[in-house]
Amino acid sequence: MSSNQINDVVQVEVADDHVATIELCSPPNNFFSMDLIAGIGDALEQLDRDANARVAVLVAQGKHFCAGADFSDPSRRQYTTEELYGAAVRIFRTETPLVAAIQGAAIGGGLGLALSADFRFAAPEARFSANFARLGFHQGFGLSATLPRLVGPQKAAELLYTGRRVKGDEAVEIGLADYLVPLDELRDAARAFAVEIAISAPLAVKSIRKTLRGDLADQVQAATDHEASEQAILQATADFAEGTKAMGERRTPNFTGQ
Repeated sequence: MSSNQINDVVQVEVADDHVATIELCSPPNNFFSMDLIAGIGDALEQLDRDANARVAVLVAQGKHFCAGADFSDPSRRQYTTEELYGAAVRIFRTETPLVAAIQGAAIGGGLGLALSADFRFAAPEARFSANFARLGFHQGFGLSATLPRLVGPQKAAELLYTGRRVKGDEAVEIGLADYLVPLDELRDAARAFAVEIAISAPLAVKSIRKTLRGDLADQVQAATDHEASEQAILQATADFAEGTKAMGERRTPNFTGQ
């Protein structure tokens, strides 16, 4: 078994059964950040070069998988949206199959991160939400491409327009997640599934994955370019200011369409 601390918020470990674990280490919320996304990209690129690693499980410490962006975090001003989404696209361009274990909130960019995985295991306590419209914002992290691919265009439109939260059981029903597992069994179940993948011939699995995902990475690249442009426009609106303020105050926003 080998382990490596990628950065302050991401660590990776490769076990002798060829299953790697990528762990998000910024509990309780594991907020969406450049360090988090770039760290996951670094971890996956490292695993692509490791012949002993055949599949990875993405897990998170604390209550939530990734509770979205922390708009009060001053470090957000140290990188651009384009730089952040460039790191996101790196995740989609890697070759190692990825299984995500969602124990709590996967919100906004956290939902986008969850959808970068090949498979998702969700606890009943999981909460999925594309809450961008509730913030006066446009969706990001390639959700314009990944969300309709999983749940269909109509359901994707519903989730994006309303920003409503989807519990773990409904997520499985609509195709947003693949398996519903009790919280205390979640990591073990996701890892057991990863072992099943690791038993298969690694070159064949990567070849099959490449065929099934097709040009997904290119679609995400195009989507994030457009998303970043739309987000830049909407960030200058009064509705965005109201949406982020209302979120911080835990109240219903009062949008004016300005």
